[in-house]
Amino acid sequence: MSSKNYWVVGNHAVRTLLKLSPERVLKVLSVGRFNNDQEDIALLLHNLGLKLEVLDKQRLAAVVESDQHQGIAVQVRAKSELGDRELAQRIDAGSSSTPWLFLVLDQVQDPHNLGACLRTADAAGAHGLIVPKDNSAPLSPIVHKVASGAAETVDIFRVSNLSRSLDNMKQKGIWLLGTSDKATDSLYAQDMRGPIALVMGAEGKGMRRLTEQACDVLMRLPMAGDCVSSLNVSVATGVCLYEALRQRMV
Repeated sequence: MSSKNYWVVGNHAVRTLLKLSPERVLKVLSVGRFNNDQEDIALLLHNLGLKLEVLDKQRLAAVVESDQHQGIAVQVRAKSELGDRELAQRIDAGSSSTPWLFLVLDQVQDPHNLGACLRTADAAGAHGLIVPKDNSAPLSPIVHKVASGAAETVDIFRVSNLSRSLDNMKQKGIWLLGTSDKATDSLYAQDMRGPIALVMGAEGKGMRRLTEQACDVLMRLPMAGDCVSSLNVSVATGVCLYEALRQRMV
């Protein structure tokens, strides 16, 4: 399979792709029998004139390199990659509705975490996800499955120099809020109603030094228990994004 093609698996992710980008579909694989939860997928495939290739469950898992396929998978052409230039153009064009809300993940490499962050970013109305081009999880079948369709709806900007991109965002009036266990300011003391980017560090390591230095504010998530001192990056991302959403809805 070309590096420009990849597999999308699972009911919701496949359904979203067929609705939003059917022109990118190259191949459809199935175990051959659609269940009640897949009737609309079968109808979409019929209406789009897409042919099915039937495989048994084990063979399908081997082809797509995931056993979480729910009996359906589509091979698709990758979307055009967005990078530094597209990010700058997007910011210059301005937000049409609410103030900017970007999510920045600094070298998050676990596909489950990336997928979960994408899902929450879509749900919270984030305008895009920004990641460094190197040392970040690629879009894989696992990411698409966990993201539950959000890998198609959230714009992902892969930038060549994250600290430079963050500096450019600051010059455009976007406030950078980073999370750190070392911070003294609380998440709940921040005003998140203006244009902001939430900056989250990698699993276990947190943000890199230059990324941390680029942030306008470092904040922590309060921990009220006796044992846990930090949260998984996808959980912390959800807490931060929904605090921003809560403030914007008041």
